[in-house]
Parts: sequence; structure tokens; C-alpha cells
Amino acid sequence: MDEGLVVRRVIPADNSCLFNAVGYVMENDRNRSSELRQVIATAVGNDPVHYNEAFLGKPNEEYCAWILDPEKWGGAIELSILADYYGREIAAYDVQTARCDLYGQGKGYTERVMLIYDGLHYDALAVSPFEDAPDVVDQTIFPINRDGSIGVAEALAESLVKEDQRRRSYTDTANFTLRCGVCQIGVVGQKEAVEHAQTTGHVNFQEFR
Repeated sequence: MDEGLVVRRVIPADNSCLFNAVGYVMENDRNRSSELRQVIATAVGNDPVHYNEAFLGKPNEEYCAWILDPEKWGGAIELSILADYYGREIAAYDVQTARCDLYGQGKGYTERVMLIYDGLHYDALAVSPFEDAPDVVDQTIFPINRDGSIGVAEALAESLVKEDQRRRSYTDTANFTLRCGVCQIGVVGQKEAVEHAQTTGHVNFQEFR
């Protein structure tokens, strides 16, 4: 695409943002989380040798039950499986570092989609023909060029990510402060939040400053 701009399409912050962001860029559907969680559980359950406890961080069967829970977040493992499921590369841009992690690379896929991650949350990236255009005209799937890039769309995405980084539009997960929505206790950083969740079973956190 030789014109337009890259826009962030906001995905609801409901613990399933990764799956719904992928659903949007792949299928223009923000409500695919339950189906895509099942896709991942099936892929992992069908290959316990590759998806072993060392790889997953928990036993295969336990992971499969865990990922089906709508309260659980997805990350690199899930993006890798979804890239293979759709047969397209997934570029995930990290605002804090301006790094792009590419899933499905080197497998001969001819198209790519793009996500953006702020440390806690995934949104979708799309090319829109003009500012404030409706999302029905979004382009979210891009052909991969011979040089491995997606041309103008990639440069526009990198520019957006760097601008968000400059504005510090990300969450530093090592040092951010959260309050438990159940018992109102404050915690600092992802590590303390995980420990609190494991101790109490509470998973409803809100960021505060």
C-alpha cells in the first residue's frame, strides 16, 4: 500500500486482548478469543513432546486447561501457534523497547499481520486510508516482499511505535503499581502481582500511579 496511515485499533482489556487482536487482524473479528484459545489447547495437547513441561512452564495437560480460562493472558507461545494456525507471520511491536518480535518467520508464509504491545495489553495495527476512517476499510494483512519486509506499512508501524515510546505510552512491568480489585492491596511489578494472584486467587488488578 502506497498511501494511508497506520492506526491502532483498540481491543477490549478483558484478559483476552491477544486473542481478540489476532482475531481482528486475521478475520476482522474482535470476538475470537474462545475459539482461538481452543485452537491453542488442541495444538499443545496434540504434541506433548514439543510442548513439554520445560517448554510450557507447567505440565501439558495443566497448560491446556489453563489457556482455556478467559482470565489468563497469552504471550509468545500462543502467538507462535496462531501464526502457524493462520499460515501468516505475526509481527508484535513492543512499545517500551520499540522491538518487533516476529512469529512464523522462516516458514515460507507470504503474508503478515501486526500487533502492538504496551507491556500489559495488545491492540491491533491496521493501515487506514485516512484519519478517523471506519475500521471496515482497514487493511490488516500485508504481502511480504522478497526482502522480508512489508514495505510502507512496516515503516509506518515502526514510526507509530517509536512515537508511542517517546511519549512513554507503555507500562514498565517491572516497576508499575497495581491495586487488587478484590482486596485493594497494592503491589509493585508483575512479579508481586503474580505472587499475590497465586496466594489469594485474585486476578483482577488495576494499574494506579
